[in-house]
Amino acid sequence: MVSFDSISHAWLLKFIEHRVKDRRVLRHIRKWLKAGVLEEGRRRATEVGTPQGGSISPLLANVYLHYVLDLWVSKWRKQEAQGDVIIVRYVDDFVLGFQHRWEAERFLEALCKRLGEFGLRLHEAKSRLVEFGRYAKSRRAARGEGKPETINFLGFTHICGSTEEGKYAVVRRTQRARMRRKLHEVHEELRKRMHHKIPEVGRWLGSVLRGHYQYYGVPFNRKALGAFRHHVIRLWYRTLCRRSQKGRILWARMERLAKRWLPLPRVQHPYPHQRLIV
Repeated sequence: MVSFDSISHAWLLKFIEHRVKDRRVLRHIRKWLKAGVLEEGRRRATEVGTPQGGSISPLLANVYLHYVLDLWVSKWRKQEAQGDVIIVRYVDDFVLGFQHRWEAERFLEALCKRLGEFGLRLHEAKSRLVEFGRYAKSRRAARGEGKPETINFLGFTHICGSTEEGKYAVVRRTQRARMRRKLHEVHEELRKRMHHKIPEVGRWLGSVLRGHYQYYGVPFNRKALGAFRHHVIRLWYRTLCRRSQKGRILWARMERLAKRWLPLPRVQHPYPHQRLIV
């Protein structure tokens, strides 16, 4: 993960000028970068970086990293690498895979130098070398080490696992911190909707679950999807019980409400080998 609080405005504008020739657009971007941010009611000027939460920040970050990272990695892979190199990036989060550990270490040193030239740096707490892949488990076992480390990326915990047939597979599970955060948000919203009509709350919770399934509904993650639905049902049940001091609703009725309004978990995305069939 890259920290963007020190992006060079001069470099950013140069990169944008490669694709945008309209001076009016460039002027608006320059004004936006210099507009500053409000902190406790006071305006603070910004000379570097992009304001957190700004509507255009993700777009500018993508442009900046395209030239600083993407094109450079592509060139490094062709001219310097001796083994396979892959990269997956989403805005400022990215994962790189190397066939050889020594090459990963050499690349990490070059990467830090490259980012420093453009005012960027790696997030120390979220950047590390991990032995991962088809042979990671057997190699670590031969050295007397434990299971391969996991990787958290884009809300998923990636695990060196296997299929029911015993073949190697990258198992993706919902990241626990993300699930807890989402359940906390659902709990807070249920408290606000405590006295709303049950069909209204049921339709809202159903949309929350469908959106969750659309993103996290990947192979090997059905158990986590079921756990999320179970916790949502429990939160809704507790909220309904607090609507009145006269008594609690029966769990049998709660099960009927869940069956009526809350869809069951399902895998929404096919296996990778199915997506690659053309």
